Amino acid sequence: MWLLVAREPLPDAPYWPGRCLLAAIDAVAWPLLWVLAFSELPAPVGLVGPFVTAVALLAGLGRLHGALWLNHRYRFTSWRWGRVAAAFVVAGWVMKVVLVV
Repeated sequence: MWLLVAREPLPDAPYWPGRCLLAAIDAVAWPLLWVLAFSELPAPVGLVGPFVTAVALLAGLGRLHGALWLNHRYRFTSWRWGRVAAAFVVAGWVMKVVLVV
């Protein structure tokens, strides 16, 4: 038997000047980073490279649509994953300090 639990939707994001522009940059930058990462691989990727490029293009268009026309629902990817990266950096600093002593 399946048990389905519906989450409460997130509230609308607050509007501030420049939010649409930064959201559009954020929406396009991440798919471009995926394309750049796959294009710089040292080994040949065959058909995976063009497939990832096509999927990233479609994802980027969908994200750009959300960033421009549904801006009150758009959540910044850079902010979400930037916090995770910052946590890893802080954990690395802590380990470096603990291991030096």
